[in-house]
Amino acid sequence: MRSNIIKAVIFDMDGVLIDTEKHYNAAWCEAARMAGFDFKREHALMLRSCDARLAAERMKDIFGASFDYFAIREIRRRLVAERLEKYGLEKKPGIDEILAFLHQKGIKTAVATATPIELTLQHLEKIGVRDQFDKIVSAKQVEHGKPAPDVYLYACEQIGEEPLDCIAVEDSPNGIQSAYAAGCKPVMVPDLTQPDEEIQSLLYAVVDSLADIKGLID
Repeated sequence: MRSNIIKAVIFDMDGVLIDTEKHYNAAWCEAARMAGFDFKREHALMLRSCDARLAAERMKDIFGASFDYFAIREIRRRLVAERLEKYGLEKKPGIDEILAFLHQKGIKTAVATATPIELTLQHLEKIGVRDQFDKIVSAKQVEHGKPAPDVYLYACEQIGEEPLDCIAVEDSPNGIQSAYAAGCKPVMVPDLTQPDEEIQSLLYAVVDSLADIKGLID
């Protein structure tokens, strides 16, 4: 049963606030293929927001012990930077509208991302929303990354709210699982994929765009 008491909205960044997951997906595929692996889009999708240690294990389970996740990730990072330099950093639709709405309602806002904090701050500054959040945290600041609940628990602690009173906005299964395990209300804004049956069972709601989150609060 839905509670009408929403005290905060916590956003993932990549694929939710900025349209970068398509670049990560393409870069993962290119980097892994350069290393000699038959790496496909479905494999890259598994890595969205995923804790690096867990991701490394998953890829070795699929491709064998010779899959050097961390070395390939370094190439992927360079390729993503090149793509962002070429294509620019794009806001996801509805970001300004939902942030203005939440501020008007007196609802706290935060970011809980898998991206390193320095890069997160740079990206949010570039799209002009860095100062629109009460707190910005990274999974690199906690022991376990997504799908573990650590980063959402940390974000809730930082803004002084109980997870049950917080909507967590995500686009990936790893992010949804993290938010759900933390006790937040997971809301999915699909980006590269729609929720499957397993993820659907964890969701508080699915919305088409960030602006549609207003309907969950009003």
